[in-house]
Amino acid sequence: MIQLLKKGKAMQKTVIDIPHYKTLSIKHIVLDYNGTLAKDGVLTDAVTRLLPQLSEQYEVHVITADTFGSVHKQVAGFNVSVKVISSDDHTAEKADYVATLGSETCVAVGNGNNDQAMLRRAVLGIALLGDEGCATETLLASDICCKSIEDALELCLNTKRLIATLRA
Repeated sequence: MIQLLKKGKAMQKTVIDIPHYKTLSIKHIVLDYNGTLAKDGVLTDAVTRLLPQLSEQYEVHVITADTFGSVHKQVAGFNVSVKVISSDDHTAEKADYVATLGSETCVAVGNGNNDQAMLRRAVLGIALLGDEGCATETLLASDICCKSIEDALELCLNTKRLIATLRA
């Protein structure tokens, strides 16, 4: 079930032409919660600061098993959609969510082993090597690896950084 917190704003796609790589047409940012946006179930300060800016430009989705039971409280007031995964196969459920949104318009960010297929399925996968580390298979499935969620979110806000990183 998707809980929509965003109200009535149709988002345009952000087009990013990356020389000798590909042209991205991004509408959705799909973010893992624990280990990515949150540490021990609590949003990081960088996320609290950057999430409003991100949701002005993109449709932002938080996908989580909600291990700490805190996601709804933590994202209250932000314009995001929340998907609490419930199947026995979190890896497939996350990847299927990206496919449902339209893989070709999604950036996915995560660090856990269950994020690897989501990153692979999205047109742009960003692995996060944060406090919890990053599963090796998820790192290998990514297009970019960032050392912090702040860096990952800022890549989406300052798209020339994406161009500088990915152009051939």
